[in-house]
Amino acid sequence: MPLIGVARSPWTVDQLRARAKDSLERAGGFEPGAFENLAGLLHYVSGDYGAPETYGHIRKALGDAQRPLFYMAVPPSVFPVVTRALAASGCAEGARVMVEKPFGRDLASAQELNSTLLEHFSESAIFRIDHFLGKEPVQNITYTRFANPLLEPIWNRDHIRGIQITMAEDFGIKDRGGFYEEAGAIRDVVQNHLFQILASLAMDPPGGGIYDAYRDEKARLLKAVRPLDPGHVVRGQYRGYRSATGVAPNSTVETYVALRLFIDNWRWAGVPVHIRAGKELGVTSTEVFVELKRPPRETFGEIVPLASSHVRMRISPDVVIGIGMRVKAPGDQMVGKDVELTVTSRPGDAKPPYQRLFADAINGNPELFARQDGVEASWRIVDPVLGNATPLYAYEPGTWGPEETEQLIGADGPWIDPAPPQGI
Repeated sequence: MPLIGVARSPWTVDQLRARAKDSLERAGGFEPGAFENLAGLLHYVSGDYGAPETYGHIRKALGDAQRPLFYMAVPPSVFPVVTRALAASGCAEGARVMVEKPFGRDLASAQELNSTLLEHFSESAIFRIDHFLGKEPVQNITYTRFANPLLEPIWNRDHIRGIQITMAEDFGIKDRGGFYEEAGAIRDVVQNHLFQILASLAMDPPGGGIYDAYRDEKARLLKAVRPLDPGHVVRGQYRGYRSATGVAPNSTVETYVALRLFIDNWRWAGVPVHIRAGKELGVTSTEVFVELKRPPRETFGEIVPLASSHVRMRISPDVVIGIGMRVKAPGDQMVGKDVELTVTSRPGDAKPPYQRLFADAINGNPELFARQDGVEASWRIVDPVLGNATPLYAYEPGTWGPEETEQLIGADGPWIDPAPPQGI
């Protein structure tokens, strides 16, 4: 299987091979024999994305190869240009295309981009990648829910008080100022990554045993989410962001967002879902916290924290599933303490998500890729709050975002910050 790199850089194939070797050596995965085989498969085409001759060179490099997979790690604005040029040069015949997120900038642009792709590729040949779907811990959410009879009977509005999803990073934008100015936290991680986690967490059981059964249920869940009310969104920007390279001195782009949303179906009616994501926060961790309802009466007359009973699912940096319970404290009195039973705890992904996703795309398996109806449902949710639809608040690096975030969660709180499990 030939591997053809295409970029503007005026490299030679020897430079590409040297780059691959250096990358493998730094990652600790270099094996001389295996690399010799890999290097023989590498090819390189240098050219501008808008120049027809670039695609002629790609066609020549493909030779007699069948069913190519084109992975477009290019700016979204270039997707239509590349797609049309691939078709005009004959490269698209029998091919598949893998498109990186963000898939559009809003609902209208996502629909327009999809129309362009469908002019030259069938829906079954389009793979919209969201690498979170290839993460083992994200797949583990779905598995844990439906494989354990302990959870599924209580996974509804009758037993769950609220859901929190947190994606925290203790670093800033680094050298991605130009990208972040175009994206912001909502477009960068909420509309795609965190909504995919929500769909895995809240969807109904898939049926039929076919690939699209999972995507059917995820899309159905996202379509049931109510479009965001600007009053249910808090945007923040960490102090120092505007001094980063590529950032406008008066930028109003959010590096933090917290939101409250509701799912309008029978399983989740009335259950608040709170999502927050941001940079320069207290820790780096992505976690789901499902708060169970307390019994209708506290038998022992205690004042028990609302979050005492819960299910915690951590996605990174490690994988943890914990169940919060109360147990009796030693002594003569019938009083208790909160503990967390750690069901599983192990290092993060054994297989990098892109490794899994590239293999699935090559084999034509769409299960772990976003489908257009789900993409459009996600944009429909956030469309009302994109841009400067809500105020922007400053926050200090190392904190948990603007103070207004506490007002947002209000009586549904408190926010549960990611922390190591307690054990028992």
